[in-house]
Amino acid sequence: MKKIYHLSTCDTCKRILNELNPTSDFVLQDIKIESITTEQLEEIKSLSGTYESLFSKRARLYKERDLKNQHLTEDDYKNLILEHYTFLKRPVILYNNQIFAGNSKKVVEAANTAING
Repeated sequence: MKKIYHLSTCDTCKRILNELNPTSDFVLQDIKIESITTEQLEEIKSLSGTYESLFSKRARLYKERDLKNQHLTEDDYKNLILEHYTFLKRPVILYNNQIFAGNSKKVVEAANTAING
């Protein structure tokens, strides 16, 4: 599978997509326009291991709802990601049964190496 979950309005996602230069066989899904489904989330969770690893603690809503001071379970992370797209780390890159979630330099470099050699 070759898929990238991203936000087309996010400058960081745009920069990473430009850097990765994915081939035309990649499916790009703008999660603001086409919400992530339960099935898709479960698929990427099976690769990442946990919903928490896919959860963005940098989201504005995370701060506004004071979620850092709550004990969140895996079900909480799953439901929050399904509730609002900003809770998903971006981008999430699926490539040949590997997952790269987030925009840290290390993650982007690993994705670039996997995709482009």
